[in-house]
Amino acid sequence: MTVMVDIVEVSPRDGLQNEAMLLTTADKVELVDRAVRAGARRVEVTSFVNPARVPQMADADELMAALPRHDGVRYAGLVMNRRGLDRALAAGVDEINVVVVATDTFCGRNQGMTTAQACDTAAVLVQAAREAGVFTTVTVGASFGCPFEGEVPPNRLREVLTRVRDAGPDELALADTIGVAVPSDVTERLTLAREITQSWTPLRLHLHDTRHTGVANAVAAVQAGVTTLDASIGGTGGCPFAPAATGNVATEDLVYLFDRLGRPTGLNLEELTSAVAWLERRLGKQLPGALLRAGGFPT
Repeated sequence: MTVMVDIVEVSPRDGLQNEAMLLTTADKVELVDRAVRAGARRVEVTSFVNPARVPQMADADELMAALPRHDGVRYAGLVMNRRGLDRALAAGVDEINVVVVATDTFCGRNQGMTTAQACDTAAVLVQAAREAGVFTTVTVGASFGCPFEGEVPPNRLREVLTRVRDAGPDELALADTIGVAVPSDVTERLTLAREITQSWTPLRLHLHDTRHTGVANAVAAVQAGVTTLDASIGGTGGCPFAPAATGNVATEDLVYLFDRLGRPTGLNLEELTSAVAWLERRLGKQLPGALLRAGGFPT
């Protein structure tokens, strides 16, 4: 039996958080709706963070209130602290995503605390979300490299993953936040994560295509047995707190890839490329994904 590749659409959150152009709430609703029409069933729609630090996400509460609900579609919100969690729960999210950055320097820039403190915070947030009946993911940022400290040694990652596992999330994600990983890194670090979680916690991978290794890394992940991958329509994205951060791997590029490999994603390539063209017009620039211009396989 062929296992489906589950793509979590992150363009409304990670895709927009680093953009100079601020989209209206109505445009964000349209982006989410286009993703759902393309077949997305998990969409990370916003982050409940300080709007002074991430102004692109200032309308998180208004956006959640405006989003139409669809059977089988789950909306996720990223949270960093208890205030953010309380806002997300009040807004009616189906999932939360909590970030723990693997290095102290980047964690300090990203959320104003050490990695150990972020692990402690994640444990509190996971417990509170579970009590509210909300699905939880903890994402370990900079799992493959840090813009400030460089290489993240396997022993450091092991320590962080162990603490995150002990927090008890429903899902654990490794993030290549600055797009430095190559396929051998993906295989190695997912193997490490599987060893630590003992298959009790599902794994997910968050990829950036900064150095054009994102698609290859996605193949390595699926070959390693991890079939839940983050991607962003058009390849939008980046981190406001990482120098020279660029976009996520493009959803449409992954869909083309896995379609050709005979691995279903449940996503429609025509709807996705239409969404890319629409988003380019809204942002006023060309996005890095390839499929809008190249098209699918010629027929």
